[in-house]
Parts: sequence; structure tokens; C-alpha cells
Amino acid sequence: MLNKETLKKIQMLHFKTKRLASDIFAGQYISAFKGRGMEFSEVREYYPGDDIRTIDWNVSARHGHPFVKVFHEERELTVMLMLDISGSHQFGTKGKLKRELLAEVAGMLAFLAIKTNDKVGAVLFSSKVEKYIPPKKGTAHVWNLIKEIYTFEPEDRKTNIGNALTFLNRVARRHSIVFLISDCIDNEFETPLRLSAKKHDLTVLRILDKAEEELPDAGFISIKDPETGESIIINSSNKSIRQKWMHFVFREKRKLTELVNRAGVDLVDLYTHLDVTKPLIKFFSMKGRRQ
Repeated sequence: MLNKETLKKIQMLHFKTKRLASDIFAGQYISAFKGRGMEFSEVREYYPGDDIRTIDWNVSARHGHPFVKVFHEERELTVMLMLDISGSHQFGTKGKLKRELLAEVAGMLAFLAIKTNDKVGAVLFSSKVEKYIPPKKGTAHVWNLIKEIYTFEPEDRKTNIGNALTFLNRVARRHSIVFLISDCIDNEFETPLRLSAKKHDLTVLRILDKAEEELPDAGFISIKDPETGESIIINSSNKSIRQKWMHFVFREKRKLTELVNRAGVDLVDLYTHLDVTKPLIKFFSMKGRRQ
């Protein structure tokens, strides 16, 4: 049973993500992720400006004036959300926790899916697959999905993206739109990423917090790894240490960028202290122009 405070937070997240999906992203999402083809709908009278290639000559001959065929996009795609709920997502210094941002983005994508008649499912993972939510349609399904994302407590706190992608390739037999939402603090998942990218339309949404990129000048501080529980004390006022930290973070970010580029996968960075709408609108628009 959810307590009142948690339920209120989930309801606010539900309404926010539904509004974002309805007001901002719907058109860009449809352009970015096309349906499986065009399906015949009906015939109607020709209007000036209609494409003459759509004229139905048989119907036009019977009526003595031109009629055109009308088609609509055949959608009913499947959207799969790969959601990293490992320990590192219980971190956030400004705005919100990584886990909260992950839930916000996942909820918005879920509403986009059902708004356009697509199914949506999710894989919640840490070092193992913690929960699989099969793809379905409907607002009630999205509500339950958001509750799971927001409240589910993983058994393990470590991360294994490769295991999650291998599971995806086993359960999602048909081509799907896949969003991997994670801070991507992991190694050795290039092969599963390549295999998933060949089978599905895969996008990586990387969750970041600014404090992880730049150490504050705050003297001796304790840093705890949320996945292993190990702690170290460092002198953050030491300029050399701060520079080494920044170089390490830069190398890790560049390594992931090169990895997704080799796999032919899109990468979008989302920060806990920034609005997610701008980078996502930019990504959807860019992907739509490539179609």
C-alpha cells in the first residue's frame, strides 16, 4: 500500500508526463518513429492540390469526376523502455534524483506511445533483470508502469547493461522502438548493444548529474560508491585531484560516445538540473529529418 506522500508524487508525475506527451512531443515522436507502412482508408472526391498519383481511376470513371485514394499510417509499434534502477540512480545534487528524472522521461515516452496507438513495455534492471512489464496499450497500463518505475526496489544495486539487452533480444522477437535510459556507468556491453541495434530502433538516453563531472573545492570530502558501498576520502581542494577527476569523467563520456557511434545508436544526454524537453525535442526533430 502506497503512503499518501508517495501517491501524491506519483500522481503529479503522471499528470506532468501526460501533459508533456500531449502538448509538446506528439508530432515530433510520430515523425521520428514511422509506422510500418501506409494502409488504405477510403476514397473521396479530388480537391485542387491533391497528389494526382492517388487518383482512383476506376471510381473516377464510374462517377464522371475524379476521386482519390486516402491512406493512413499503419502504426501499432512496440516501445520498450530499458530502465536502469541500480544504486547509482539514487543520486542527485540539484533539481532531482537520477531515478526521478528516469521516471519522468519513461512516463512521458509511455504516454507518447499509447497516444499514437503503440504498445509500451519496460525492463527494470540492475546487474540482473529485476522486473519485466510486457507491452500493452491503455492509460491504466501506463499508470501502473509509472508506479512500478517510481517505487520498485531492486534486489541488487550494481549494473549490467549487457544482461538487460540480452534479455530484451530474447523477449522482444519483433522489431521495436527501444529507449535505454541509464547513467551508463558500466563496461563491456558493446556486443549486446550492437545486436540490439541491428534488431531494433535503439536510442540511449544518458542520465547525468553535474556534480559527477566536476568536484567542488570543498576540502576533504567522503565519496561513496552507491553500487558497492565503498567509500574514499579525498582532498577536493587539491587542484591536481580535481583535474584528474575531470579528465576521468571526460574519458568515460567519450568512450561511451565512441561505443554508441560504432553500434549506430543515437545518444542523448539528460541532466538532473535541466529541463528534458529541449534535448528531446531536438533529438526527435533531427531523427524525423533523417527518415
